[in-house]
Amino acid sequence: MRIKKYDHDYGRRELMKKVATGAGAGVLAPLWPMIANSADNVSKAYPDELLSIEAYTKGKIKPGDQLTAANVDLVKDLFDPITYTQIKSQGRRITVVESTRDVTKLFNAPYFEATLRNKGRARFDNTGNIVTDKGEPWIGGNPFVDPKSGEEAIANLTLAWGRHTYSQYAIKDWDIGPDGRLGYQYDFMWCELNCTARTDGKVFNGRNDLLRQQSVFFTSPQEQAGASFLNTWYYDQRKFPDLYGYLPQFRRVRQFPANQRFEPLVPGITIFLSDAWAAGDPMLTWGNYKVIGRQPMMGAISGTNWRGGYHPNWERGVHGGPQNQTFFDTWFELIPECIVLEAEPTGYPRSPVGRKRIWIDVRNGMFVAYVTYDRQGKIWKSFEPAFAQYKNDKAELKDAGGKPDWSWVYVHSHDVQANRMSRISQVKQINGGYKSKFSEEGEDVYNRYLTQAALARLGTV
Repeated sequence: MRIKKYDHDYGRRELMKKVATGAGAGVLAPLWPMIANSADNVSKAYPDELLSIEAYTKGKIKPGDQLTAANVDLVKDLFDPITYTQIKSQGRRITVVESTRDVTKLFNAPYFEATLRNKGRARFDNTGNIVTDKGEPWIGGNPFVDPKSGEEAIANLTLAWGRHTYSQYAIKDWDIGPDGRLGYQYDFMWCELNCTARTDGKVFNGRNDLLRQQSVFFTSPQEQAGASFLNTWYYDQRKFPDLYGYLPQFRRVRQFPANQRFEPLVPGITIFLSDAWAAGDPMLTWGNYKVIGRQPMMGAISGTNWRGGYHPNWERGVHGGPQNQTFFDTWFELIPECIVLEAEPTGYPRSPVGRKRIWIDVRNGMFVAYVTYDRQGKIWKSFEPAFAQYKNDKAELKDAGGKPDWSWVYVHSHDVQANRMSRISQVKQINGGYKSKFSEEGEDVYNRYLTQAALARLGTV
């Protein structure tokens, strides 16, 4: 007979206690000393109830089951309030899969290696910016592998959004109206180039003063094709990014004010630049960071969510809502521990957002859910990402080192006040022939996509 050392609620109680004490990740043992020591590198850090949905629900839900309105109340506490409502009353269904126990599957390999290599070297300087132990800009990977404060947690999200030195995402977007019908459909590219905080430890073009160059440009439909925007982020997180845009109807590049970050770039879409990666603004233009909880969470982080091999363009099925096209088909798993972080837009007095709440997986420092509230404190939008190692039982996308790559695969951006949903999927290729990739591959991506001259050129193609 096996004698259980811990009762069923032990893990959840211990997670709640850690908020008051400021303890790090792990329940039975500290998590990060376990990382990279074995293929199953989290089992010694958490009890069964936090690693198995079947144990968590005492057998009522198991991998392979679907969460629907009929059973979601069993795990209501594992969802943000908007996702719960989608399942409970809007016809959404989520398939449950086994929890990931190999943390290397939650990273791309160069970023994971940089995180381990540079562990313990990050500091905050007297301005609140992140520097190395030598006082230099950050040199790659998560600066704080085991964040214990809100500032440390948001730093992991801010410094390297996509966790590649360069990423370009071919994106298809479907914007669903309150009646459940398709209102808009866009094809666009999103490009990110880190100048500092790179996994190779280098500085792009010697620009120590910059964190990243990021652009977005639309290729369809015809009336929006050519609209393009460029964000230049300074390394100093107290500074607002320079935001420029090219609108084909005006045939010129113009600079936008900081508050443009809280407006949709094109009609119908519910995403703001501020929403990107739950850290779309420099971290020191927000404030009052608070870790308000630690909890298990359901999240879309399984490799099953990548549809390579199942669809030639990596696209996915849809369901739910009034016209059965509001939600992507998706696979969620139990995440043993998430930090729950709140912050306020202290640098944006005209921001329509009053505060944001972010759930962050402690194993890789990446967010798995994000909700914003308006100035009256009413819940406004959710920004639900899915991530995956680009390897499943049908296909594999390898990086330059021959290892499976990793990235985001879809986003649900749901404005619940207007009841409008933007479904955004990273696909293999979009209109115009542009493709997703996670390195420069010898291409001069800076001059092609990431300058003001590039905006005007892309706008006239």
